[in-house]
Amino acid sequence: MFDFLKKKKTKPVKLEVDETLTEEQKEELRQEIEQLTVEIASSEPIDSVFAEKYEEVGLLLAQLSEIDEAIVALEKSQSYKNSIGAGYKKLMSLYNQKRAEAAKNGDDAGIDKWMNKMDDMRKIAKQVTISGQ
Repeated sequence: MFDFLKKKKTKPVKLEVDETLTEEQKEELRQEIEQLTVEIASSEPIDSVFAEKYEEVGLLLAQLSEIDEAIVALEKSQSYKNSIGAGYKKLMSLYNQKRAEAAKNGDDAGIDKWMNKMDDMRKIAKQVTISGQ
């Protein structure tokens, strides 16, 4: 009768499914990255275009589990144009992953580094939200 007093059963939180990519899929992703890299190198430095292309590269690198390279590309994307889209979300996720890794290894400096980067990203989200971009 009084269900609010009973302890509710909780379902386990589902994490992102780590699907294993086939070699063919990895090769296709690498080809896409190569194509985007060529496009970046051969185009005029227009901030919005570069931001999109670097974001695409970063997301593809993240799929390949090339975390450090993905972070570099996604940070470049944000340096050209702040946004809170898929690249932003992935970058926050990667920062959090690196923070957790640093915590596991007892690396206080690493924890601070990644927490500061996450704080910077939150500031970007606030700026973008306020400016209405």
